[in-house]
Amino acid sequence: MELRQIQYFIEVAKREHVTEAAHALHVAQSAVSRQIANLESELGVQLFVREGRNVRLTPLGKIFMEHAEKSMLEIEKAKVEIEEFLDPERGTIRLGFPSSMASHILPRVISAFRARYPQIGFQLRQGSMKQLIDALVRGEVELAMIAPVPTDEKDFTGTIFFSEKLVALLPASHELSDQPALRLDQLRNHSFVLFPSGFVLNQIVVESCQQMGFHPDISFEGEDIDAIKGLVAAGLGVTILPEITLMDNIPRATVKIPVSEPELTRTVGVIVPKNRELPPSEKLFYDFLKDFFANLDRFRS
Repeated sequence: MELRQIQYFIEVAKREHVTEAAHALHVAQSAVSRQIANLESELGVQLFVREGRNVRLTPLGKIFMEHAEKSMLEIEKAKVEIEEFLDPERGTIRLGFPSSMASHILPRVISAFRARYPQIGFQLRQGSMKQLIDALVRGEVELAMIAPVPTDEKDFTGTIFFSEKLVALLPASHELSDQPALRLDQLRNHSFVLFPSGFVLNQIVVESCQQMGFHPDISFEGEDIDAIKGLVAAGLGVTILPEITLMDNIPRATVKIPVSEPELTRTVGVIVPKNRELPPSEKLFYDFLKDFFANLDRFRS
């Protein structure tokens, strides 16, 4: 079965007239008739009923038409993707990210990148670390911004851009809200609002609390940074969050307090697959990310 046969078949089916289809395709009528006959012979069924100068699809022809149109649509999509691939400044970047980067890091990076490459689009996917790694390995995304950054993995390479502190967020009415800094064990008798189990921020907080001799009492869980902030603001518990998530948005009725012991930090960076090359647009973005954060570090220094 040839692509040309399917193209001729669809044109005839739409126009219900072989001659008109031939004119639209800029080929001889005999060529169209021959390709349709070859297609019917290969399939072993009659696709059209001839009615004088016109034709109409048989029931089996209608079934084949439905699948033929879907196939041509997929081929057209593939052609567009290949064109984007060959022109890295007009492609689409498939990028994963965790919710903790959604409000500050990600918008800042994408805004800076789009200012330089306005024709490139993004397909964004949010998830937990496990979800992002699985999506990267399966090829559903080509890069994932992530924190902390896993190292020494067989399926992907991690690049660390910077380390950031984790801080406590307490209701303003909390008895410890006036402290300049906190040891984590000072919160042992207070309820926590955390990401669900399976999220890395949950794991970091729970393991740090255990390091200080207690297991946190988790009263509420949320998969969204703003939801967790809102629960703390409502006085329903305390939490530990990356400091960068509070740079531009500390909710009213809450206070941010550094944690003096243990020292809570996480690495922030990007992961890319080891077993396949990045498409040109994604490679352009990957190189941009490395330059962007290198320049940011030099500015901070």
